[in-house]
Amino acid sequence: MNIELLIDAKDLKASNGATFDRIDPVTQEVATTAPAATSTDVSAALSSAALAFKSWSKTGPTERRTLLLKAADIMDACADKFIASMLTEIGSTAPWAGFNVSLSSGILREAAALTTQIGGEIIPSNKPGTLAMGINKPKGVCLGIAPWNAPVILGTRAVATAIACGNTVILKASELCPATHLLIGKVFQQAGFPPGVLNIITNAPQDAPDIVKQLINSSEVKHINFTGSTEVGRIIAKLAAQNLKPVLLELGGKAPLIILEDADIDAAVNASIFGAFMNQGQICMSTERLIVVDKIADEFCKKLAARTAKLPAGNPRDKVVLGSLINAAAAIKMDQLIADAKAKGGVIIAGGNRKGTIVEATIIDHVNPDMRIYHEESFGPVKSVIRVKDEAEAIRVANDTKYGLSSAVFTRDIQRGMQVAEQLETGICHINGPTLADEPQMPFGGVKDSGYGRFGGKAAVAEFTDLRWITIEDPHQHYPF
Repeated sequence: MNIELLIDAKDLKASNGATFDRIDPVTQEVATTAPAATSTDVSAALSSAALAFKSWSKTGPTERRTLLLKAADIMDACADKFIASMLTEIGSTAPWAGFNVSLSSGILREAAALTTQIGGEIIPSNKPGTLAMGINKPKGVCLGIAPWNAPVILGTRAVATAIACGNTVILKASELCPATHLLIGKVFQQAGFPPGVLNIITNAPQDAPDIVKQLINSSEVKHINFTGSTEVGRIIAKLAAQNLKPVLLELGGKAPLIILEDADIDAAVNASIFGAFMNQGQICMSTERLIVVDKIADEFCKKLAARTAKLPAGNPRDKVVLGSLINAAAAIKMDQLIADAKAKGGVIIAGGNRKGTIVEATIIDHVNPDMRIYHEESFGPVKSVIRVKDEAEAIRVANDTKYGLSSAVFTRDIQRGMQVAEQLETGICHINGPTLADEPQMPFGGVKDSGYGRFGGKAAVAEFTDLRWITIEDPHQHYPF
């Protein structure tokens, strides 16, 4: 598939004609040939977005809502295109790709609903005869940098609320799924958004640092949102800080799922399977650590292993649960994590095998702090069971990580579950549910090395607007001198 940049509602090649190829991780054939944007292309996108902001920021909520709702309908109608693109670019299964589309159209509809909720408040003033207000105003040009693992969801999330708030956006597509991210731009283009409201830039992998630096350093960009690894997030945050620009970061995770001794074990197994292996575990809130109390650990592990062993893995074009990892390096990392754990006392109770970029659903029991998998985000289908003596130790182990995105706890005692949730150092916690969940209206984000700021619903409005203090005062008020 050959694609082009989307700048000022025009389909353009790179200014110098350069391209790069994205390779299908399963077939090793070229999935996409995309433009390798240059500094000139970036400047054109910045100018387009800055010019569009002057008029888009003044549009009424009905116009913005109408266009966003139209985009949502078009996205649903384009589901087959998104699914095909995700399958070839990232080795995704069709169900995961289809879910990406359905949730993303929901994100657009939620953004549409927010257009009439971007208001403010009247604030009591100490000055007699003064009307004081706090009013949310759009920031300007926003930069969205989205990853490959949930490309439609995270690409749409990077732009939807920002645009609903009256901003214009430049989306820097992932080098691993340029065609999928460009399709989002095509949806907005077909919906009739004015030129420059959404521009899409694709770049060759080796050019990413320079492209990102130019975008963040530009005077036009007023806000950055980034979803991706903690390592790259630190670089983004540093660049943003040097330019005194706000940034929303949603980074890595090492999500714990705690199973207490009074849990419904079958329900906990169901949630563990889903949370650990959806999209081959390549999700920031995937269940990474199954922390189970000793009293029920044997029963839980027996049932978990039996279920895990039945999960089919293979070519995503076939009827499988687990498709391909993103590339060979990610698959080889799974081998390394397994070998390290086995050498240090870990026991493989399910899976453990790999064929190319296809890795079986794998469970390692008796994981301890000496092992890499105890600390490192696997971002794949290799998961750890950590046995603990009681609730207190479970909480300590759950918090024994630099990450803090999602978490979960299983118990039949809801009050106990709430008490555990309050002690977990994460931005998200689910009681009797999987660590993996997302809804457009929910405040989504983490703490610690999982980032800061929140996507979703009204929380995102606060991210993508500036709160201004405006007063209407008595012109004849008294002054002290």
